[in-house]
Amino acid sequence: MSSNTQTPSATSPSRRVLLRTALAGTAAVGSAASVLGLGSVFPASASETAAETPDGARPRSPEEALRRLAAGNRRWAAYRQQHPHESRPVRLQVAREQHPFAIVLGCVDSRVPPELVFDQGLGDLLTVRAAGEVLDEAVLGSIAYGVLELDVPLVLVLAHQSCGAVGAAVHADETGARLPAHIQYLAEQIRPSIDHGQHGEARVAATIDAHARRTRGLLAAEPDLASRIAAGRLAVAVARYDLTDQKVRMLRTE
Repeated sequence: MSSNTQTPSATSPSRRVLLRTALAGTAAVGSAASVLGLGSVFPASASETAAETPDGARPRSPEEALRRLAAGNRRWAAYRQQHPHESRPVRLQVAREQHPFAIVLGCVDSRVPPELVFDQGLGDLLTVRAAGEVLDEAVLGSIAYGVLELDVPLVLVLAHQSCGAVGAAVHADETGARLPAHIQYLAEQIRPSIDHGQHGEARVAATIDAHARRTRGLLAAEPDLASRIAAGRLAVAVARYDLTDQKVRMLRTE
């Protein structure tokens, strides 16, 4: 990270207040799905495929970036992955500089590596991984670096089916059990998203989506990111990866 990157202090009162009160469906930034004209499933129509950025050209807009991710996930789900951008020339090029086109905030789960799920290669994605996509200052700073220093046009919060962190948070909430060491911190960050209108596995599934939407909302309300969203230079979207069919589906935020 360059030395001139300015990140709000971890003790900033305004940051703490913002993280507690920002809403996932904030009207100031709108729904990423509606902004990008997407339905509940990653785009797959012929017109959208034809509009993809030519291979090798870095997507410059949020729409182009999301289409590139969608095309990669379609290849992955159909077992036609290309493993792009792994050649010797690419390796030499990225050793000198990087120009990722998307930031993916995902879970640490070993079954959901973003570069595989989206069939991308070296230098394509800036990946930030935290159990349950939980935000803290390190995660926020990493995302801010990608947006502000590398001019990445898309941030995608990627939840996934059967998230253990969310399951643990729901269990702790239901039983009052205290989780080991730092896992308790994760549960406390996820707790505001628990859907008490559901029960059993349905509660966990609903909370996975709700927490991802809330995380997306907190990110989109960050002042430095919000200004870029307003200018059309950035989108913050949210999706869920389903382990059973390997497909990524967009989650609506309004």
